[in-house]
Amino acid sequence: MKFSVDPWDVDYGASLGIDEVEPSSAEVAVDLERPAAEWSPIASVADAVTGRILFVDGVRRIDARVWIEEAPGEASPGICSSFAAGAVCCDGRAEVVAATVVRGVFSTAPTATDIETPLVTYPARMAASSDLAGLMLAVHERMTQTEIAIADAARNDASVDLIVIDGPLRGRQHIEGAVGFVKSHAVAYLPPELHRIVGALAPRERTPVFTIGTSFSRHSWYLRLPGTEGSPWSGIVRCECSSDLAPEAAIALADVASGVLPRFASEPHKDTRAPQNLYPIAGLERELRRRLGDQALLYRSLRAAAVAAAL
Repeated sequence: MKFSVDPWDVDYGASLGIDEVEPSSAEVAVDLERPAAEWSPIASVADAVTGRILFVDGVRRIDARVWIEEAPGEASPGICSSFAAGAVCCDGRAEVVAATVVRGVFSTAPTATDIETPLVTYPARMAASSDLAGLMLAVHERMTQTEIAIADAARNDASVDLIVIDGPLRGRQHIEGAVGFVKSHAVAYLPPELHRIVGALAPRERTPVFTIGTSFSRHSWYLRLPGTEGSPWSGIVRCECSSDLAPEAAIALADVASGVLPRFASEPHKDTRAPQNLYPIAGLERELRRRLGDQALLYRSLRAAAVAAAL
């Protein structure tokens, strides 16, 4: 029996969601760079970027689940969350150039107020739903807003050649020259005959650029990072850029990004999500989590604040 082992740490799921991958209902135009009949792997051009490359990412965490009293005997669930967004700049060396930590108590309770603890304050923030998914969505939306602010500031820096945003580009299409970097795959956007070309990519090869139309439109392409062997989709990432870019500009950006990103690919002995979790992003995540503070201390401070509020 021939088989391969997914290199990702099982705590992160799989890089390819085997059971979840379904054909996408999105409208996809595959002939942006070349006709479908002429699709084949495209070798990445030499890395010609000499300026600064900025990587933007965010992290989030639940510090405690809480119940917010609305009336005697009635309470609504909520979460106290800490989240952060930041950027790391690479120009021969990696340096964190921006980091913002934000906290909040998220709930649907109209009686919610800020929670002040001996260590930090959790401002009251409203969510649209009281289930955990809805509460975490509210956290994610706030974190995305923080990431957007950081990327917007970087856009005005003429020395930045490329902005790489970890995750889809949704809500950030307006950031000129930004590339969304998607590490895992739950949807098959391409028709079967072109989907197979993705699995045939060699390291540092990409697919032609295509256009995806869903709730937001974007240009996209697949790229195989170096450093893994195994399943046909090992090391595959999907990149995307704004559909406002003309085809020639989108193709040029795909060439630049595909030439740059492989040099930051991680290795399995250093990262459990190798090679997709790029070294600058992994380092930024570690620094942002450090800045969130000790979760156990924050939890104890929330317990103390709850006791004080009950007196």
